[in-house]
Amino acid sequence: MTAGLAVTLGLIAPARAQDAPPLRVCTTGDYPPYSVAEGSGYRGIDIDLVGDMADAVHRQVRFVPTTWAAMGDDFGSRACDLAVGGISDSAARGAYADFSLRYGTDGKTPIVRAADAGKYDTIEQIDQPQVRVIVNRGGTNEQFARTHFPHARLTVWPDNVTIFDQIGAGNADVFVTDSVEGRYRVRQHPDLRVLHPETPFDSFGKVFLLPKGDMVTAAMVNGWLASRLATGDIDRRFADWIGPRATA
Repeated sequence: MTAGLAVTLGLIAPARAQDAPPLRVCTTGDYPPYSVAEGSGYRGIDIDLVGDMADAVHRQVRFVPTTWAAMGDDFGSRACDLAVGGISDSAARGAYADFSLRYGTDGKTPIVRAADAGKYDTIEQIDQPQVRVIVNRGGTNEQFARTHFPHARLTVWPDNVTIFDQIGAGNADVFVTDSVEGRYRVRQHPDLRVLHPETPFDSFGKVFLLPKGDMVTAAMVNGWLASRLATGDIDRRFADWIGPRATA
């Protein structure tokens, strides 16, 4: 930890851990490698980051389950102090939350059956009446699909976990999602392929959601993320989940 960050966190941290209310963190738990529900808890890059940050300021973390469709209501009503889990800095989310600094960049790219790896490389190839596009409800994946695939046959799926089984079973042809998630998911689904993850269709930042105008929380989160970026810690966490010798 740098000296400047130690001073910042020291000013934010309470004198005694028992004086501090828990840090309520909204997360969907369905977006590896950022946030994955597992048993009664969560794991993932964002889960580890927010947990380590909370330890540094002597706060307990209480995770609050949410969904992509409900995130605006949950965060806007202050049901949580932060939201994490592979969240993109979309303009729609800026209406109800402030953004942390970007700790990563990503973009949308297709996931298809291995046998179809050469058929759906481009938006034009996907946006055809005979192509069955599947998408999880409520987030930027659905927004992207509705914007770019108006001619395709669109199915909105209720979750972001069993959606991959639908492609493998032949009930859908394409799911367009973040390339980082795609690179992780195909490790669990060897019958699927993620197409051109190094050159996605677009680019956007990954952030934590912060309460509007809350400068104390912003200083805490941004200071922590900046220190993790400077040390290469975040790059190492991504490598553990999706690198060539991934262990997560």
